[in-house]
Amino acid sequence: MSEHDKRHTRYIALAMRVLVVAIQGGRRDDWAAYIDAVPGDSHASEWCKVTARGTKLPYKVAKVLFPDFDELYEWRA
Repeated sequence: MSEHDKRHTRYIALAMRVLVVAIQGGRRDDWAAYIDAVPGDSHASEWCKVTARGTKLPYKVAKVLFPDFDELYEWRA
């Protein structure tokens, strides 16, 4: 298991081919969220690509989608 896989993550499908992903940062106390288009074949395997190449969401949007992350971690500016 890679270090990336050990981080707290969660994804939400906004549409079949649009995923948003929250991920705990390299530091244990921060987080960010990303959005990107995916093929839509397997969200369980596609979320990782979103964190690698997706666009970082603005904090105001991310905290609405992932309030649990906002309570647990500090936003990565």
